[in-house]
Amino acid sequence: MNEKRWPYKTGGIPDDLFERGRVPMTKSEVRAVTLAKARLDDSHIIWDIGAGTGSISVEAALMASHGEVYAVEKKPEAVELIRKNMKQFDTPNIIVCAGTAPEALVGLPAPDRVFVGGSGGNFREILGYVYEKLPSGGRVVINAVALETLINAAEAVERYGFRAVEVSQISVARTADVGRVRMFRSHNPVFIISGEK
Repeated sequence: MNEKRWPYKTGGIPDDLFERGRVPMTKSEVRAVTLAKARLDDSHIIWDIGAGTGSISVEAALMASHGEVYAVEKKPEAVELIRKNMKQFDTPNIIVCAGTAPEALVGLPAPDRVFVGGSGGNFREILGYVYEKLPSGGRVVINAVALETLINAAEAVERYGFRAVEVSQISVARTADVGRVRMFRSHNPVFIISGEK
């Protein structure tokens, strides 16, 4: 593990340790559950599709320190943030793939685990390609904020025949100082869909 930035073996790195800009980022509590659903090994090949800030890529790279994480992202601002966060957390085992999935996935080494955080409207095509490339026992974990994404994900995992499918809904509320009192502020709920080939 990186002793400078995150010296612990657990996931859920605090959000404020990441460079963020205006790119949406998966909150630390949701990342912790997402990574747990993936069941990572230290030598896995991992695809992070729609990687955003790279927060999941960074945590996966720290856990799979002898593996590789392919962070696939189409937005230039997000690609730059991934590179900054890679440097900040000293994760040279992240390979940034600037482009749109599924086209940007062609030629990558076959994954053991796949995260899908964004699809750019190509969800079915992405999941079809992922299913084709995953080995037996490989896992996919999909994070969805919009109900439409949840519905598309549920239909796609069923269509492609993923097994042991689970859907969890995570709601996070954190305390914030409001005047002289502390109150909980809720974040958007996130659906986590996981399955195995």
